[in-house]
Formats: sequence, C-alpha cells, structure tokens
Amino acid sequence: MKRGASSAPSHFFNRDMAEAYDRRNAGLKPLSDCLHFQMRLVLCHLPERAKVLCVGVGTGADIFALASERPDLSFVGVDPSVEMLEVARHRLDEAGIGDRCELRPGYVDEVPQSDFDAAVSIFVAHFVQRDDRADFYRAIHDRLAPGARFVSAEISGDFDAPNFPEMLEDWKRVHRLMGATEEALSSLGETLRNVLGVVGPAETEALWREAGFAVPVPFYQAFMIRGWHTHKPA
Repeated sequence: MKRGASSAPSHFFNRDMAEAYDRRNAGLKPLSDCLHFQMRLVLCHLPERAKVLCVGVGTGADIFALASERPDLSFVGVDPSVEMLEVARHRLDEAGIGDRCELRPGYVDEVPQSDFDAAVSIFVAHFVQRDDRADFYRAIHDRLAPGARFVSAEISGDFDAPNFPEMLEDWKRVHRLMGATEEALSSLGETLRNVLGVVGPAETEALWREAGFAVPVPFYQAFMIRGWHTHKPA
C-alpha cells in the first residue's frame, strides 16, 4: 500500500496546525457534536470492553466522544502526524482517559491487531487519493473482527451533479466559519478536485463494497460532509 493510503498525509498537519486544529474548527462544533451524537447511536450496541480503532485520530476528538459515554471502551488511535498525536496524548491524559488509549504514529495498515470491535474514521478519507482509497478501506476492513462495525464521515460530492455549484457555495459558507480567506474560497472547487481525494457518495459506497464491507448505510449529512456506517460480514 502506498504511504498516503492509510490516513491523512503527515505534511497536512505540522506542529502549528496540530496546536491550532481544534481552535480553527471551533465554528463547526454544532456539526461535529451532531455527528458524534449519531456516531454514538450507531455504535450503541458495542459489547462490553470493546476495542475501537480510530483511524486518523488527530487530536482525539472521536475518542472523547465515545469514551465520555462508555468508560469500558479501549482505543487504538493511529495517525501519521506525530505532532497531532502529541496534542491528543496531552488532552487525553488531562481528561483522565489516557490509560485506555494507545496512540500509534503511522498508518492503519501498520496496526498489528485484527480483532477490533469497531473502527471509526472521521474527516480522514478525503485526504486519501482516489487511487489509494480502496486499499485504505480494505486495511480497515482487515483489522476488524467478523461482525464489527465501521463508521466514517468524509467530504463527498459529485462534481458532475447539476446541484454541485450550489453545494459548493454552501461549502464556502462553512469555510468562512473556519476563517478561510477570499483567495482560498475562490479556489475551493479546484482544491476539492485536485488536492483532496473527494469522490461522490456512489463511488464511496462502491469502494466500501469492494473492500469487503456489507452495504453502507448513510446516517449523516451536513453540507458536503457525509457519513456512513456498515459492518464486516460474519
């Protein structure tokens, strides 16, 4: 697997970006809170003492969202950015849940375990280039126990859809909340097409099935953020 195939490339998140990441995204808190609420509902039937793989764990937001409701869960978080992991470790330890969390620098195909009860990957897949995306999903699939659930949310859009220009305008409004400059907004469509690995919902679902997952179930949409859940067939 190519090194970019397993999570967001580390050059996207240097030390300055890692320290500022949550602050920059504070304006999107209502969206992320809703996503995490629905993610918890999707995963509400996890067995006791379940092990959860967090792919592209970043500063640990997804761990916090699950650990706050389930003190029995344990986590392995993987991310290629050492700087992001340092921020996550500090925050998790401060919150008193660091002892339940193993944080690993690197990519999901380097995680040795293959019996996780669930995997989550939130705001990660669009950093994985299209040619690497099938391998990315397959690596997650191969690290789950039979019957385990996978939850993912990503930027997703069909560039050829008649409504895409209006969707892009909505997405620019979201980016303004994050402090984007007018210059960055003017090239946002080009960024989605040629810098990030954004694909449409139908293609994402086809890639999940190609990786071996059951039929994906859409459960979340906020502008261009879409979320699905599925499971590894028993």
